[in-house]
Amino acid sequence: MTHPILSRIPFLGKLVDERFLDHRRRSSSIAGFATLILALCIFEYRLIFNHTISWDMAAIMLTFAVVKMSMFTWYRLNS
Repeated sequence: MTHPILSRIPFLGKLVDERFLDHRRRSSSIAGFATLILALCIFEYRLIFNHTISWDMAAIMLTFAVVKMSMFTWYRLNS
């Protein structure tokens, strides 16, 4: 089964299938976690070496946590 919009485009309908969409989902999840780890490392670096709390990095980590848990809850309740 292909994506309905992508199946309307003749050359993309054959290239995009369930495996492609699953790989895209997995890579996006890994990229999100990599961003979270990077933000945590920058937060810790600024806290340890500069002795300041980096509120921008804390906001990024909090946003990630809220969005991830919201999506877990949404998919759990609606599937």
